[in-house]
Amino acid sequence: MKPGGPKIVILTLVFLMLAALGWWMTGTLQRGTGAGQNDLALRPVPVAVAPIERGEIALKRSFSGELEAMAEFVVAPKVSGRVEKMEVAIADQVARGQVVAELDNDEYVQAVAQAQADLEVARANQSEAESALEIAAREFKRTESLLKRGIASDSQFDAVRQEQSARQAQLKVAEAQVAKARSSLETANIRLGYTQVAAGWTGGDDYRVVGERYADAGQTVAANTPLLLIVELDPIAGIIHVTEKDYAYLTPGQHVELTTDAYPGETFVGKIVRIAPIFSKSTRQARIEMSIDNPSHRLKPGMFISAMVELERLADAIIVPEQAVTRRADRSGVFIVSEDGTTVAWREVRVGIREGDRLQVTGEGLSGRVVTLGQQMVTEGARISIAQAQQAPQAPPANDGSTGDAR
Repeated sequence: MKPGGPKIVILTLVFLMLAALGWWMTGTLQRGTGAGQNDLALRPVPVAVAPIERGEIALKRSFSGELEAMAEFVVAPKVSGRVEKMEVAIADQVARGQVVAELDNDEYVQAVAQAQADLEVARANQSEAESALEIAAREFKRTESLLKRGIASDSQFDAVRQEQSARQAQLKVAEAQVAKARSSLETANIRLGYTQVAAGWTGGDDYRVVGERYADAGQTVAANTPLLLIVELDPIAGIIHVTEKDYAYLTPGQHVELTTDAYPGETFVGKIVRIAPIFSKSTRQARIEMSIDNPSHRLKPGMFISAMVELERLADAIIVPEQAVTRRADRSGVFIVSEDGTTVAWREVRVGIREGDRLQVTGEGLSGRVVTLGQQMVTEGARISIAQAQQAPQAPPANDGSTGDAR
């Protein structure tokens, strides 16, 4: 035997024994792990469930917007002058046609007096022209008679006829001057009336409210300078803007529920009255106007609002909790609980209207209960265990009429 031969043999045997031991331990561990996995696969998965409902569900959208006055009227004088008096202030109620401001009218009173005097002069000139024409007419008739008897000459007759024509023209001029003077007087009276500034809006309610005041007594204002802004507050207008996605669902007459930070917890009701036929190029949104009853004037222009609009409603829909819908292989679906409550089955669904945490779904075999918690741990046909709190309550024991312990 070669030197070192026994040592090589011993080392070889030890290596083989270690290899065999390692293989045996590896197999044992693998068998143990497989058994544990089988045990886990057979163990029921704890889940929470909820019933599938059938009933009404509505598609609602919430939009932010603001309130505006349904109508606005700017009170402005038609003539210039110094403001003598402002009859109303902010928040005062104003009737249609009410005088709300007065301007200094001295200049306009003088203009009326001047126009009246001019009219009197024109009337006097007219009277004088009428008298002159009457004299010319008598002279024309006398000369005409003399001409027929051969006493007057043709030249004399032509002269009196020309005089009569001149007097007739003078009378017409005098009459025109009277008409002009009368018109000037009417204009002066109108301008004098403009110093009494009235709130003469058209349409809408007969009473409105002063929203803003731009001038005070003592200020000198030019014609058409705004003095007051008068607004109509009942009804008041709500304005929102919607995108193309929601535009098609809106129609005039739809009811809207509105809330505002000024009155937390309170809901106001309005309806859509106008829908813009175009979209803004900058925002790609369309303007929607709503009418809101506001008899006590609690709602004010400029307030921010949140408008809840019902876009669509289904009377008989299949409804499940939102958390029941899960994804498998890029498809939406739910796990239906078997009648005995021990297993689940996967059902693909199409999601429709969402209302709060409720979803309208469509699909085959949608009845009974669905898994709402724990569906990530189950697959088709998996065993489940439902939480005790969700188990159907036991029927109460029958009442046999006894009131004490049996003896």
